[in-house]
Amino acid sequence: MPLPGDLDAELGEFWVGSPFDIFREHNLSSFERNRTYLNVKGDGFLDVSFLSGADIDSDGRSVLALDIRNRGRLDLVLRQAGGGSIRIFENRLPTANYLKVSLRGTKSNKLGIGAKLVAHVAGRQIVRELYPINSYRSQMPADIHFGLAQATEVDRLVIYWPSGATQELVELPANRHLVIEEGLSAFTELMPPVENE
Repeated sequence: MPLPGDLDAELGEFWVGSPFDIFREHNLSSFERNRTYLNVKGDGFLDVSFLSGADIDSDGRSVLALDIRNRGRLDLVLRQAGGGSIRIFENRLPTANYLKVSLRGTKSNKLGIGAKLVAHVAGRQIVRELYPINSYRSQMPADIHFGLAQATEVDRLVIYWPSGATQELVELPANRHLVIEEGLSAFTELMPPVENE
């Protein structure tokens, strides 16, 4: 297959006539741009890469969604495969309510890893599973984050523990980080929320 045009060696461009001639020294993934998608009420996803500032060609591999400043909003932390600085993309979406949950297992493992949580909020269900391993060579904190939109509480939270036990709590307040111990009907608040900016 003929060369389609002039190559820019400074950008690392190369050409092979057949894809079977691509060898280990050719890293095709380094030419892909990062993408960020916004869930549109469960009906699909909207590409907001340009608006978020994440539309960069940094060969990003490890990405974490973290509440860096304890505001109840998940920011994105990105690490490039080839090194370089860690990039933080601050969540600047409009402020909404949330609930963050940390589990403490007694019969299950200590952090409740593998638990399934179902939050019943204003007539809808939000399902989360606690698996903190996330993307390429990265690990999230062992917390569950529920975005609640304008709801001021979780009507009912059902936890399916790895031990097989089921636990239910009702009327949990929004904008809190709660610690829930397996088998107890009460919860403790880990830390007060930071006032929204």
